[in-house]
Amino acid sequence: MKNLFFILVTLCTLHATAGSNQATEAKFKPEEIATFAKNVEKYAAKKGARAFIVARVGQPKSELPKGIEFTHTAIAVYSEITLDSGEKVNGYAIHNLYQNAKNGDKSSLVTDYPVDFFWGTHELKAGIIIPTPDLQSKIIEVIASGQNKVLHNPKYSLIANPFNSQYQNCTEHTLDIINAAIYQTTDKQQLKANAEAYFEPQRVKVNRFKLALGGLFAEGITTKDHSGKVKTTSFSSIGRYLEKYELTSEIEIFQSQG
Repeated sequence: MKNLFFILVTLCTLHATAGSNQATEAKFKPEEIATFAKNVEKYAAKKGARAFIVARVGQPKSELPKGIEFTHTAIAVYSEITLDSGEKVNGYAIHNLYQNAKNGDKSSLVTDYPVDFFWGTHELKAGIIIPTPDLQSKIIEVIASGQNKVLHNPKYSLIANPFNSQYQNCTEHTLDIINAAIYQTTDKQQLKANAEAYFEPQRVKVNRFKLALGGLFAEGITTKDHSGKVKTTSFSSIGRYLEKYELTSEIEIFQSQG
């Protein structure tokens, strides 16, 4: 019974601190976060990125399943940003799917900025994938035209299966946007068929029984959309996918020391 209790507490903690919702509590000093966020922006700009995939670490490394390095992934687009003062500046706007804080089995699309994005990070570390210039342009068009909203499924699962549309998490939504750009379609059935044919997801090496028990006690965790081994989308699997088909110009792990 004691072991069962430990399993449930661990899974519920994983859900609560998964890092795929909007952060409200900073783990570092505000000036450290701001400096790190600005350095990420400068790095991407120096590389000429008009759009790139960015990831953060939303929970302690010791709590991450094997093979999972980041907990939240989104797309940054170089944009004209209007400040609260009304002044217009250029910078990266980050297009996220965030898990709802009060209703964990639902999600919302939210645009924020690098400081907001890294506010609750457990490590001053970012995953950066810079697609090829042509793919960047197509990703920007998907977002500018609102097609990213068409691709949004508000039914959230932390370990959503990327090969069907029953649930969606932040990284799967990012993959859907990328594939909509590649294949020039928002037909979900076609996108899922193409993903199954060409994309290799990340195996989640956690016992299905444990995951099922966790789902009984925490919103946003389910294996209902899986058959066989549990696999989901990760930052690393997106990187491998784009690299395999020569659709990326750079993949980097950016840390506070550079």
